[in-house]
Amino acid sequence: MSAGEMSGLSSGSGAHRIKRAFDLALSLPGLAVAAPVIAAMGLLIRLTSKGPAIYSQMRVGRGGRPFRCYKLRTMRADTPSVPTHEAQKTAITGVGRFLRRTKLDELPQLWNVAKGDMSLVGPRPCLTTQDELIAHRERLGVFSSRPGITGLAQLRGIDMSRPALCAQTDAEYLANWTLAGDVAIIIRTAIPAFGRSRL
Repeated sequence: MSAGEMSGLSSGSGAHRIKRAFDLALSLPGLAVAAPVIAAMGLLIRLTSKGPAIYSQMRVGRGGRPFRCYKLRTMRADTPSVPTHEAQKTAITGVGRFLRRTKLDELPQLWNVAKGDMSLVGPRPCLTTQDELIAHRERLGVFSSRPGITGLAQLRGIDMSRPALCAQTDAEYLANWTLAGDVAIIIRTAIPAFGRSRL
């Protein structure tokens, strides 16, 4: 079966190897291109709010193993570590609103992809305290794959406040995975971030 024909990450290690090769092919040069942007945004964060420019948080990865996920900080440094949908909107800084709107806050996660903690596309990594979502994902086998910077649930506007639907959508993505599908999700994520229409 060729890379273009292979479908479904539950089909075996061959699909995972193809996906990992794709991740490395894009994340390594992506890091080189993103580095000056991360540096510039980091400086802007430090100049406009107290606290570190890079924010890290423990998330659940492949096999249910925890890992440290990196982002550009978009909230005040004293904001409690809670899921995004539970955080107060007033906690988001002015620069943070721009970073979230443009998805630039996710750029440090290219390092997570290069390290092998994450994939470019996949289920968004949840906090280790999100027990209901973790239970649904375990039941549906979602932790068989690496979490992603972007994913199908994110495109559909399904966040972690709806854990059962989120996990079902994650499982749907894994069951129907193709390399072309990942490319489409990346494009559909990036284009709206710059004010252009979706595919």
